[in-house]
Amino acid sequence: MGDYKKYLLQIPIFSELTEEGLSEISELVLVRKYKKRQIMFVEGEPGEAIHFVINGKVKLSKSTADGRELILGIRQSGDTFAEVVLFDGGTYPATAEAIEDSEAGLIRNKDIDQLVRNNSSIAIALIKTMSRRLRLFQQQMRDLALKDTLGSMVSTLQRLAKEHGIDTPEGLLIDLSLTHQELANFIGTSRESVNRLLSDLKKSNVISVDKGKIMIIDMKKLKEWA
Repeated sequence: MGDYKKYLLQIPIFSELTEEGLSEISELVLVRKYKKRQIMFVEGEPGEAIHFVINGKVKLSKSTADGRELILGIRQSGDTFAEVVLFDGGTYPATAEAIEDSEAGLIRNKDIDQLVRNNSSIAIALIKTMSRRLRLFQQQMRDLALKDTLGSMVSTLQRLAKEHGIDTPEGLLIDLSLTHQELANFIGTSRESVNRLLSDLKKSNVISVDKGKIMIIDMKKLKEWA
């Protein structure tokens, strides 16, 4: 345990706490380091804690009925995940994996429960966070059900750009190093289909790809492909 107030202040659900509240919750934080590709917890394991990313990036995914991976999202510094286990006491709803060397904090449910009861701002912020994540998940499922592979790809690139985009003189850089298989796992398709779609988008000067990172050169054109 230690003084992690500077990290907690970067997390929206804790940002409105008083100095006393931050000090109290700081004493509850456990920090763990993970190597790239190291599993943090597995879908279906007992949900024991709420987690947040201090640095690095964490992939959240579920297994489909036929054993394929479906990526739900990528969490980065300041993001929380596994919030739902605080409320329902159930199992982890997804698998968490570090996609680069990462450091994450966790607060066990039994430690934070009373603090949440005494601080309505934390409870409200948690509910807002989970509601936003639910909307994004519903959008992802709607894309998979109603759109063709190209439409799902465009929606996924737009969503990743919104969450991880960095403005550069050349365009909007999605600051994630994703393999073609990982991108395929976002939209429920094959790596070969992703290869073909990315090639078409590059030929049309809509995107560029360098070292696994996608640059959206023309967002207007990208939307027209949907």
